[in-house]
Amino acid sequence: MRTIATTAAATMVGLVNVATGRGERDAVQLKPGDPAPDFELPGSDGRWYRLRDFRNLDTVVIAWFPKAFTGGCTKECASIGSSRGALGGFKVRYFGASIDSPDTNRAFAGSLSIDYPILSDPGKAVARAYGVLGATGFPSRWTFFVGKDGRILDIDKRVRPSSHGADVAGRLSQLGTPRVEQVAERVSNPKREVSTQS
Repeated sequence: MRTIATTAAATMVGLVNVATGRGERDAVQLKPGDPAPDFELPGSDGRWYRLRDFRNLDTVVIAWFPKAFTGGCTKECASIGSSRGALGGFKVRYFGASIDSPDTNRAFAGSLSIDYPILSDPGKAVARAYGVLGATGFPSRWTFFVGKDGRILDIDKRVRPSSHGADVAGRLSQLGTPRVEQVAERVSNPKREVSTQS
């Protein structure tokens, strides 16, 4: 009963927060510079997440994948999990995302012992808003990089599952994503931020 209630809640919240009315063949085409669609979805860690909660705080990475417990998706999610050292150096929040149920993604995350949340969008409303649903009704393997201002910085539509963790870390570096030590240094040495212009 609890499983049904959780899945229903995820479906309804997704529909309420992202009212698109579009079908898979009439998907939106987001591009860098566009506002990233907001969402409120349950994670595999039992918490609910809203994109707007990270505004002005962190870069957000949302990696959509087709289906839990399949070959490519297992490699992709495991790659991110094994790259926690490289990714942990950036001020970023990373999420996997699929249309699987919360219980399925919880079991999937547990099977890989990963420490980042996988978001569940069983109602597909958020997936439609991001334009990731393919003709089969499953999400494409696309990864979105969202800036602190809530706008899309980049979209990786050519994800390589086995090296995705290293690829994400490399792209974050190219995008100039602040590193944790840089943020800590600015806080402890605020005078370094003073302009030297005369």
